[in-house]
Amino acid sequence: MATKMKEPSASGRVKKPRIKRLPKGPHGGVELLLIQSVEHLGSQGDVVEVKRGYAHNYLIPQGLATIATDHHKRMVEKHRGKLIEIEKAREAELHKFANDIAKQSITIEANATDDGHLYGSVGAVEIVSALKKNEINLSPEQIKLEGPLKELGLYTIKFRLSSAVEGQLKVWVVPSVEAVQE
Repeated sequence: MATKMKEPSASGRVKKPRIKRLPKGPHGGVELLLIQSVEHLGSQGDVVEVKRGYAHNYLIPQGLATIATDHHKRMVEKHRGKLIEIEKAREAELHKFANDIAKQSITIEANATDDGHLYGSVGAVEIVSALKKNEINLSPEQIKLEGPLKELGLYTIKFRLSSAVEGQLKVWVVPSVEAVQE
């Protein structure tokens, strides 16, 4: 099956498809309307001004924002109350989920010396995989560690579900069964 190549123009160059230009905001950036809340930027329905590359390469392709036209702004104002209701319901669900996670206590087995120092370390990835065994799905970015865990013991780990919802989780780091049997 042959594909059709673009024909060169009279000047001999192949014309590229034009990329739609994004309208400039008052400060020279791009004005966008947030479809979803974006941490450190704004919440759903906010009109924000960002750099052109951030808009082209992240916000628009990820479906987090759209061009802030007058029509979109009017629609958001019209539905602002409903958006706030939806956001409150989502936040309430996240709080409930955070409380469910906080009730959990997970155990991670690791190789350690007789003094209790780990041969390696326990990080966010190991914590996430231990949570998956309890059917709790978090990403490693949501686990907030001050540093890797390098000793046996009980740790209180912070996690973040959204910019407004955080919680704590108990993590036991115990010696692995193979090391204890030797």
